[in-house]
Amino acid sequence: MKDLASILDLDLSKGKYVISKHIYGHFAEHLGRCIYNGLWVGEDSPIPNTRGIRNDIVEALKEINIPNLRWPGGCFADNYHWKDGIGPREDRPYMINTDWGHVVENNHFGTHEFMDLCEQLECEPYICGNVGSGTVKEMQEWVEYLTFDGESPMANLRKKNGREKPWSLNFFGIGNENWGCGGLMKVETYVEKYRQYQTYVSNYSGNEIKKIACGPSEADYHWTEVVMRECTGQTPQLENSTHDKPIKSAWEYYRPQLWGLGLHYYVRNRLNYTSATKFNEDLWFEYMQRAVYMEELITNHSKVMDKYDPDKNVALIVDEWGSWYEPEPGTHPRFLYQQNTLRDALIAGINLNIFNNHCDRVKMANIAQLINVLQALILTEGSEMILTPTYHVFEMYKVHQDSTLIPINIETRDYQFGGGSLPIVNASASRDQQGKVHLTLCNLDPHNSEEITCRLDGDKAISSVNARILTAETMNMCNTFEQPEQIKPITFDDIKIQDNLVSFVLPGKSVLAVELEF
Repeated sequence: MKDLASILDLDLSKGKYVISKHIYGHFAEHLGRCIYNGLWVGEDSPIPNTRGIRNDIVEALKEINIPNLRWPGGCFADNYHWKDGIGPREDRPYMINTDWGHVVENNHFGTHEFMDLCEQLECEPYICGNVGSGTVKEMQEWVEYLTFDGESPMANLRKKNGREKPWSLNFFGIGNENWGCGGLMKVETYVEKYRQYQTYVSNYSGNEIKKIACGPSEADYHWTEVVMRECTGQTPQLENSTHDKPIKSAWEYYRPQLWGLGLHYYVRNRLNYTSATKFNEDLWFEYMQRAVYMEELITNHSKVMDKYDPDKNVALIVDEWGSWYEPEPGTHPRFLYQQNTLRDALIAGINLNIFNNHCDRVKMANIAQLINVLQALILTEGSEMILTPTYHVFEMYKVHQDSTLIPINIETRDYQFGGGSLPIVNASASRDQQGKVHLTLCNLDPHNSEEITCRLDGDKAISSVNARILTAETMNMCNTFEQPEQIKPITFDDIKIQDNLVSFVLPGKSVLAVELEF
């Protein structure tokens, strides 16, 4: 047992960086039942829908203030040819989804359906373009189709298909995992393609696109180094003997545009995928370790980026993250359908706290995936729908969106198991635009509670406190269609305030959200 309580020091005067709402982004790929029999049921479905999109899912996602949605992949993106997914649905060609089960894809959910979904959700679309098997022209025409407000072949085609005005498109990814399923490229090859393809991703009709490069897998720091060096590095000037000052190179005028660099990391054991629900403390501890490893990855990739971009103009985009287990028994092995337990709630809380604390560099993230795939927020069976523990964490943490990060110094004991150790407390804090302070904490120890004392350095007294907690009796408890509310947030009242000290006991294996007013 510990000798001292954990101490959290919050300096309210040092808030400098804003936690972008886009850190709380999501991801929907043509994989398993994420799109079909998930988001999309078709206009003729008895399940209540708006133009084929499930109403209950839209309502649930709007409740967590979904800020952006990445589509159509993932690996699927580099096999997707967007013109197959426009026009009358009965005329759209079928394709084989070679990445995810070799099932037939009918292309009924395409560009218009996705953009309609984003409008219903009131969120930003994040489209991932095809570099692996696509052409520069194909990508250029897609952007023109989406965003050009005028007379052109692609704009006229869009109008013919029922959309008069262009859409707003803020985020566009130039390929996905091009080191793997997106073409097995070396980084030097990908950089040349990025520089070429991004040139033709144009800004039309006042729409400004933030271009995102395929970044590294996990700890591939060489990939980050080369992309940053070749797309953002300082360039020498050309000497010219007839001029007093050197003439700038063409690079100064045509430097590639790079708003963000992707990073993909999953909490998984590649050599031994394990059950999402059948585990004991050894696998609890292993996956907590793997979740906390995100801190090291972001820190080290940020150091590489700082060499070429000390002003942090290029964002680190963690556009695939989450837990990955073996598929549920009896389901298609390539549909990646898995249950979602209290362990996944802790994994989500840990990662979101890490992203918040690195918001000077991390500007967007996308958990994988939205529905029925990997660490899903929502699971469906026919007309039924359940919210997972991960969904509830996103709902509890939504208060951080576009709030100012408050730096925290944490002194805590270690959670020790099997010769390893981890800090028991993981946390982040922010102040919203109304002046309220929000603190989110995770207790990684599944057995022991932790006494917490928060010391707030500020000149205003705390007037009220509200808190909610997410926990369960067992590590592997989950919501099911028979018992859909076994895990959900409840009010947490046992908090003491004395001057600017806040103290409470944080139960084992829990996620806590605290709101302070002054």
